[in-house]
Amino acid sequence: MRAAIVVLGSLLVLTGGIWLGGHPEALPKGIRDALVEDGPAVRADIIDTIQNHYYKPVSKAKLEDASLKGMVASLNDPYSRYFSPREAKSFNEDISGKFEGVGMSVHPSKEGLVITDTFAGAPARKAGMRPGDVITAVDGHSIAGKGINDATDQIKGQPGTFVNLTVKRGKKTLRFHVKRAKIQIPEVEARLITRGGKKFGVVSLASFSSGVHGLLRQQIDKQLKAGAKGILLDLRGNPGGLLREGVFVSSIFIKDGTIVTTKGRAEPKHVYKAQSDAIAANVPVVVLVDRGSASAAEITTGALRDHGRATVVGTRTFGKGVFQEVEPLENGGALDLTVGRYYLPDGEPLPKNGIRPQVKASDDARTPKKDEALPVALRVLQRSLK
Repeated sequence: MRAAIVVLGSLLVLTGGIWLGGHPEALPKGIRDALVEDGPAVRADIIDTIQNHYYKPVSKAKLEDASLKGMVASLNDPYSRYFSPREAKSFNEDISGKFEGVGMSVHPSKEGLVITDTFAGAPARKAGMRPGDVITAVDGHSIAGKGINDATDQIKGQPGTFVNLTVKRGKKTLRFHVKRAKIQIPEVEARLITRGGKKFGVVSLASFSSGVHGLLRQQIDKQLKAGAKGILLDLRGNPGGLLREGVFVSSIFIKDGTIVTTKGRAEPKHVYKAQSDAIAANVPVVVLVDRGSASAAEITTGALRDHGRATVVGTRTFGKGVFQEVEPLENGGALDLTVGRYYLPDGEPLPKNGIRPQVKASDDARTPKKDEALPVALRVLQRSLK
């Protein structure tokens, strides 16, 4: 009996020790100082001191989240970020193509967020915001220097609520009072355009969210069945998304061979190959890009260029040549950490300053209702038939 009690007591001590090892803040201060390494002990001391002596109540969860965010922020990497449980939920909604906000895609800049696209029918476009605008403040608070996740989280919110956005457009400063809504990104839009008596399919892809390759393939097949002699893939303002979708989308046009390779300090080299079932190789393709084309959009652009499968038209792309892995955490949050680089089929790392187009074409931000780049891309596609 005594032996059983000793064993049980030992197990309880061991279990308690394991739990306390992961929760040093639960130990009394004196014991904690003696048993816990300096780093965790100091962190727990600071949390205790703030909770006990700060002039306003602060929740422990808020302090712990801030501590974790600060740790990741110290990497000075705009793409590595810690998500609180609430933010992790929002992130998962973003990659599904559904979220609550004002309906635009953005990229970080020194001044705040550069709008790369606004979605048809969404509050941002209805309010008059447009690509090229720079959001410098949200509800009167500057977002200069903030991470993209922190800045966009301030813009998102419950449908029906309002957000005030300060926007720089050239030398002008504009202010927008925008009503948030539930946003469904129009992932794929397609139309037939006739040039010189020939039909061409113009297919726009808004992001690389889960399952989008299937929607894209349906539209391309529909355009070809309707008599399209070539395909213009419009990736302007596309911020990217899932790596696997970049591979699947590229595979619509590339029958075999390497699409992209990933390598990292602790990540083994991985070569992603085309998944076959591509459209006919004699169908000419043009990819239209701009500074808002990033990540998976650049993977597709680089793969089609390196395989000689498409001509790249537009302006230089964004240059997001690194990739992240999302690690779920015990608290319901997640760590989105940069773990390696992308390498294009020819072996070149995806350039930090973006992929340069083979044919230059750009829109004029002063004429939002006119598309100056599209006619250039269509001319390139038309010439490829000769």
